[in-house]
Amino acid sequence: MLDPKLIRENPEIVKTAIANKSEKGDVDAILELDSKRRSLIGEMEALKARKNKVSKDVAVAKKEGRDASSHIDEMRQVGQQIGQLTESLRDVENQLNQHLLTVPNLPHDDVPVGKDESDNEIIRSEGKPGEFDFKVRPHWEIGEILGALDIPRGVKISGSGFYTLTGIGAKLERALINFMLDTHTIEHGFKELMIPYISGAQAMIGSAQLPKLAEDMYYIEDGDLYLIPTSEVPITNLHAGEILNPDELPKYYVGFSPCFRREAGSYGKDVRGITRVHQFHKVEMVKIVEPESSYEELEKLVACAETILKKLELAYRVNLLCTGDLSFAAAKCYDLEVYAPGMESWLEVSSCSNFESFQARRMNLRYRPEKGAKPMFVHTLNGSGLALPRTVIAILENYQQADGSVIVPDVLKPYMNGLERMEPI
Repeated sequence: MLDPKLIRENPEIVKTAIANKSEKGDVDAILELDSKRRSLIGEMEALKARKNKVSKDVAVAKKEGRDASSHIDEMRQVGQQIGQLTESLRDVENQLNQHLLTVPNLPHDDVPVGKDESDNEIIRSEGKPGEFDFKVRPHWEIGEILGALDIPRGVKISGSGFYTLTGIGAKLERALINFMLDTHTIEHGFKELMIPYISGAQAMIGSAQLPKLAEDMYYIEDGDLYLIPTSEVPITNLHAGEILNPDELPKYYVGFSPCFRREAGSYGKDVRGITRVHQFHKVEMVKIVEPESSYEELEKLVACAETILKKLELAYRVNLLCTGDLSFAAAKCYDLEVYAPGMESWLEVSSCSNFESFQARRMNLRYRPEKGAKPMFVHTLNGSGLALPRTVIAILENYQQADGSVIVPDVLKPYMNGLERMEPI
């Protein structure tokens, strides 16, 4: 959420940011409601001052033995007016808050202006896609040969957009998850969390999933609950409503979870295989930091995600997203894409974003820069470290052999009981 003062003082900048992000947000309505809110607060303060004066007049009149009934009547009328204004103020603030929830975060100055992913900037590329002396297979064919992937039975159980990993496929994904968690906790200093996979509406609002992405989520009407689209939601909300001390920052958290997404209106793209599904696993990194260090922390976060790809020896590239491809809540974001030779395409396996104070304002998460100082909003960041199943896809397609077997990456062998190669069944 943006500070209403920022919108009040820079309405054209906010309007431009909304347009550049291809988002919606009624800045003029916000300005009108903000003005009305401040006017009501002014009226209330004047009436409260008047009520206090009349209250003193009543006390003086009674002390002097004079009739205070007129003062009492006036004080009652002023009290009623204050009550009416309080109700009006509550209504205006609710309207203002609803409008503020629809305004996206402002892109950082470094973010290129563009319409869509075609305007993203490739910052760097690491490694070279492998060369094969045989016809490479896409992951759905490899998965079937290995007995690792069963899409039809996943669809039979839950419908389109679901799949089942079997045997060595399930073992591979479990190995990847453990490898990622170990790397981020042991080497990168993140604290591991095991979090709820269901969140309340307020947590969804706090992380800026609601109201923007309501149609993309699985809703449980009984209890007003949602299946989480990413563990970012519960992890980021862990300290919602708190005031942290400076010695508590930065906070680094990492957690594994299933992720549930309807992706309303987008399904139908990338239908083959398991690149776009409604349930998948992901290891998520979250940082809660002081504002002045947040962009340095973003670069470190990207490096943490890159470490996983380097250890897996997969070719990848880092993209800086343009305004049109930037998420509603992010101020700046890097996407990490890994090459899948069987699909002849680059697949996003991580998005690393700085939200600045946008989420913190929505969840009222603050810190004191020093003892006795006024609380300030923290900055929050998150990044996939990494997302499954696209990492599985990359391994199956990049490490495939002519006979249908798949070499196990060296770094995963200890997590797969020393297995060297996944063999066809």
